[in-house]
Amino acid sequence: MPAPGRYLKQNAFILETKEGRREIPIYSEEGFELLSHLWVRSAWQQKIYARLTWMGIPIYQIPEDLLMLQELVFRVQPTVILETGTAHGGSATFYASMLDLLGKGRVLSLGLHITEEARRTIEAHPMGRRITLIPGSSTDSGVRARIRELIRPEDKVLVALDSDHSSSHVRAELEAYAPLVTPGSYAVVFDGIMEVLADAPDGKSKWTTDNPSSAVRDFLSAHPEFEADPHYNRLRVTYCPGGFLRRKAS
Repeated sequence: MPAPGRYLKQNAFILETKEGRREIPIYSEEGFELLSHLWVRSAWQQKIYARLTWMGIPIYQIPEDLLMLQELVFRVQPTVILETGTAHGGSATFYASMLDLLGKGRVLSLGLHITEEARRTIEAHPMGRRITLIPGSSTDSGVRARIRELIRPEDKVLVALDSDHSSSHVRAELEAYAPLVTPGSYAVVFDGIMEVLADAPDGKSKWTTDNPSSAVRDFLSAHPEFEADPHYNRLRVTYCPGGFLRRKAS
């Protein structure tokens, strides 16, 4: 172990800016913010999100967001969680297990390409009894109509959007499904972090403008009945910056 204080630069970030050199202590609020931002970028490049499972099924999320989601589900107490983007079924299983702990509720999981393997895995899973799989595009009018048929007037609805992450698609999903969100509940938009990953080795330059965060900002400017809730970004490490959208109480 180095002598205390001997390697001061180990306890600070050194930033070179147009205004000159700055030192930011890693134990400061600003240092924590910067460290969290760097961790998210580096961990995304290492595909950490693809190394996790939930109750045996791959779940393409990070632990910090899952912790915030379980807080949100307990707070809202939804009877329906509508998810777009089924993938392997890990997120649907996560939501179903949270509802199972509450002793109520069901998950509607909508996926453009739900594989037979994913379907068999989910249907055989203990949480499968709370999950309804809906194949098709989330922006298809027939799919939207089926979703509306499956939601009862008395249901309390929470929406999680995690399919195609292009700005236009997310914007269309928000227009289609945000109206289903119960006042006081939330629409959660995933992967807004793409906006700052455009220059990552596996990123894409178009993500600078074509990303879920731009869709969220556009949606909020047109829908004052929703607001971004920073409470669920307080861990700083998140793939959903500004993506927890609360529908204001009527």
